Amino acid sequence: MKKAVEYANEKILVLGLAKSGVAAAKLLHQLGAFVTVNDAKKIDENPEAQELLALGMTVITGSHPIDLLDEGFSLIVKNPGIPYTNPILEKAIEKKIPIITEVEVAYAVSEAEFIGITGTNGKTTTTTMIYQLLNSDRQQGVAKLAGNIGYPTSDVVVKSKKEDVLVTELSSFQLMGIEKFKPSIAIVTNLFEAHIDYHGNRQNYVQAKWEIQKNMTSAEYLILNGNQKELRELAEKTKATVMYFSTSTIEEEGAYVLDDSLFYKDEKIMLASEVGVPGDHNIENALAAIIVAKLSGVSNEKIKQTLMNFSGVPHRTEFIGEYKGVKIYNDSKATNILATEKALSGFDNEKLILIVGGLDRGNEFDELEGALRGVKALIATGETADKLINIGKKVGITNCLKVSDMVEAVKNAWNFSEAGDAILLSPACASWDQYQNFEIRGNAFVKEIKQIVSRE
Repeated sequence: MKKAVEYANEKILVLGLAKSGVAAAKLLHQLGAFVTVNDAKKIDENPEAQELLALGMTVITGSHPIDLLDEGFSLIVKNPGIPYTNPILEKAIEKKIPIITEVEVAYAVSEAEFIGITGTNGKTTTTTMIYQLLNSDRQQGVAKLAGNIGYPTSDVVVKSKKEDVLVTELSSFQLMGIEKFKPSIAIVTNLFEAHIDYHGNRQNYVQAKWEIQKNMTSAEYLILNGNQKELRELAEKTKATVMYFSTSTIEEEGAYVLDDSLFYKDEKIMLASEVGVPGDHNIENALAAIIVAKLSGVSNEKIKQTLMNFSGVPHRTEFIGEYKGVKIYNDSKATNILATEKALSGFDNEKLILIVGGLDRGNEFDELEGALRGVKALIATGETADKLINIGKKVGITNCLKVSDMVEAVKNAWNFSEAGDAILLSPACASWDQYQNFEIRGNAFVKEIKQIVSRE
């Protein structure tokens, strides 16, 4: 770890805790900064704040008091989830106090190179594929997961060496708070409308994602989804060396699909059907990962072997197992219509029992009509159950069933299934009507599946 002298003896406010805030506070404290931590959760319900207090930091909890800024902070490191419309941040902007996110602090001290992955969908799967590929044929150092995938970058850099590489998933929220951060390789998996409640409009959201390349030069590689005209147009505005992956065109300087095979430049890597997780979206993820692997010197043999054995990421079209000839997939992370649409592209609808439904955000789900046609059975739960049942009936699905919870959903899905079928949880909705997060929802699905199997 490098010594980042710019933080020594500086008064720095860490705004919001969770994993990344705790990691940033500890790292800044270690670097000699005078750290004040401010979190909305009260101290008696906040073990993280208690820990930082014990380490000698100033800790203020229960609210975000604006007069805290009178302390003369030279920098704010904010939790990515706190919007810039928060009154304390609006005041900080007015006072011209710089605001960054935790990944910027980590970058300042890291000896290891960064590979940065962002986009609307596919970030976690692509990040995990790259992580596994780079460790499959590595001679020196270790590839490590970092960032929005659940490993705070400030924690990871402290334990990393120069020969390591940090494979870092980056959200739009994190990227809004970078200044000098520069990955050696960056990937934008795709761009669709998302997080408008945070960003205000699509243009702001896209600009936040595009920040990933703002410090890159021709010495670094920017890998973009060539299927998207928007990304090809944005590519004209970067200094990075651009490479594309595409499922629709041949990319002479990138990765593509030809004759149902995955190619890198003129090298055939493997059959598309050999990728271990289903769906066109996962072919795109694999193509992006292949480019990174090739740039990093991974052999074609290791690439093929790794992607064939890739079983997915928890809650992202995750293969749970095959029971009595029925394959089970957990795609609880599909919290929007597009994610479910992409998941469905990897299945034979005539042999698919689909579980959907969740928080009602006002969608009518008309966009799902094409993807749902031919589905063997549709089981809907949650606030959106009636809307999804209506769409299912509209496209001619014979077996449409509304249920009250996951227990009923799984029980009926199993009863509809027979050997050769697949059961897929891909809700097309957020989980918050019934579950605290999509992970808990996915775990509930898996638990019910395993209980049914154990009784059979």
